[in-house]
Amino acid sequence: MELKEANAFVVEYHRHHRPVAGHRFSLGCVRREDQGLCDVAIVGRPLARKINDETTVEVLRLCTDGTPNACSALYGACLRAASALGYQRIITYTLEDEPGTSLKAAGWTFGYRTAGGAWTRNGRPREASEHEGPKKMYFVNLNSKKSEEFNGS
Repeated sequence: MELKEANAFVVEYHRHHRPVAGHRFSLGCVRREDQGLCDVAIVGRPLARKINDETTVEVLRLCTDGTPNACSALYGACLRAASALGYQRIITYTLEDEPGTSLKAAGWTFGYRTAGGAWTRNGRPREASEHEGPKKMYFVNLNSKKSEEFNGS
């Protein structure tokens, strides 16, 4: 789906994040009964510069209207799409108090907890967010054969 449509859904339904500026791809999930959009995922380059290596993508936003199992279905679709596009790893972050149930159901693995902190830096001011605390990172390694070939093994 187009980023503009995915961002409009985020504006309407996301609990704590705003739309994103760019993406690699966006996906939507529709309800069977009425074909209405019930969930979107926006996947882009990793925001952490040390992870931004052109072989990794990050689920920047995943947003639902509350339709049961839509999050797990869309996390699974993100894995398949990223793999089909040749990416080697996909990551995402949740707030510290979010259980990650949909991620675990879709086959993602808990990686680590971040220290958290503000995005503002000297010479690069950013608007403060109430969600700058620690996060939990989840990941899936994709295309393991390609990854081994890429590393020369």
